[in-house]
Amino acid sequence: MLKINNLCFSAGEGTERKDILKNISLDIKDGTFLVLTGPNGGGKTSLAKAISGIVQPTGGSIVWNGTDVTDMSITERAHAGISYGFQQPPRFTGMTVRALLQIAAGGRTLSRIDCCNYLNKVGLCAADYVDREVDTSLSGGEVKRIEIATILARGSGLMIFDEPEAGIDLWSFAKLTETFRDLHKESDATIIIISHQERIISLADEICVLSNGEISQYGSRDEIFPKLIAGEMSYGCQYMRKGD
Repeated sequence: MLKINNLCFSAGEGTERKDILKNISLDIKDGTFLVLTGPNGGGKTSLAKAISGIVQPTGGSIVWNGTDVTDMSITERAHAGISYGFQQPPRFTGMTVRALLQIAAGGRTLSRIDCCNYLNKVGLCAADYVDREVDTSLSGGEVKRIEIATILARGSGLMIFDEPEAGIDLWSFAKLTETFRDLHKESDATIIIISHQERIISLADEICVLSNGEISQYGSRDEIFPKLIAGEMSYGCQYMRKGD
């Protein structure tokens, strides 16, 4: 279980200091598919980065599978089974996609067929990518999909994805939606996705709406999703996007 207790995060100095997260508390059961959504600037990415160790919270605690990880580094959290997919993934000149997948798998031997299967799951023609370098020759959308494939290869217990649909074409988006649906169905992993896309939000077990650094709505998909669709929340119809 992931337990977040009164989590706070502030940034800036002196009078410019701003509260980004304000006493966030969540109990997320193992195997839950949670979507974080809400208006831009609401604190979604900051919460995801705090869970994964990229930023250090200024208050509260994060407990994963009974272990307090609040003060752990991002590397320590990765070893504990927490993975994070960036909105804008890094590039690795000189490293092939296959080598990157191999590293992500923690040294576990991956055959060419294994690598191709991970790439196919994110909508990439594996034969065109498995031996390519993860450098500037790849588009932003291609790098994004490769990063998602590395998270799948790692097989973490907690997988966090920050707007995985960003920069991805419609066909690949449809394939990616299938991947998340199948991943949730076939694995015990806890999945947290930041998204504004209706088709991704509709896959969730639970939906958490963050606004102004606070939880404004949290509940089951059946409870929250109809409100977002109907625009009953003051910001619902302003930010949620439909996938074609």
